[in-house]
Amino acid sequence: MIKEILVAIGMLLLVPAPLVCQAQELKPINLPKPQIDIGRPLMQVLADRKTVREFSSEKLSPQILANLLWAGFGVNRATNGHRTAPSAMNAQEIDIYLAGAEGLYVYDEVTNQLKQVLSQDVRAALGSQPDTKEAPVTLIFVADYSRMVKAKKPEDKDFYSAIDTGFISQNIYLYCASEGLGTVVHMAGDKAKLAKAMQLRPEQKIVIAQAVGFPRKPAPAP
Repeated sequence: MIKEILVAIGMLLLVPAPLVCQAQELKPINLPKPQIDIGRPLMQVLADRKTVREFSSEKLSPQILANLLWAGFGVNRATNGHRTAPSAMNAQEIDIYLAGAEGLYVYDEVTNQLKQVLSQDVRAALGSQPDTKEAPVTLIFVADYSRMVKAKKPEDKDFYSAIDTGFISQNIYLYCASEGLGTVVHMAGDKAKLAKAMQLRPEQKIVIAQAVGFPRKPAPAP
């Protein structure tokens, strides 16, 4: 009996520490309630909408993240679960993943949480995007084709998920213009490599990425 116990202890010691504690490290972030009574007039926001490619490394507060994600694809009609952006055939197939220094999260619009998927920073797998490296977060739009039951052809799923991502991305652009943030949509690098790093399922397809952060302030004049 003692020999069996010692063997079992020895086997546990051979397991790498990260594998033992990985499940304990993955903790959701409870976001504050989105502030839907803020913002500037729409026509002014449209006038100020632009792409920003140089970012400060300043972190985004939980409140900003809550507002940003709700503006992108949050629930705005609780009675039927419909969202702030259109969704073809109401498939609601797009998930917003948030990649940052603290790890990879996925936005749960129902519980208003960021659910941690990985504790590693996967942004290096996005490829060489020198103008986005300083941004504190990168949103990665992932389409879950298994939810698109009404789209029968693979090319239809590609088309509708791309259109739906565009709606969400524009919502984020407008929120950023309203609140003094910068954002830019960019390619997601090697999608196969990134999907592996994100541990996506085969039916999950990366569409595109969008960096968000405070614009970098210009250097003072000499």
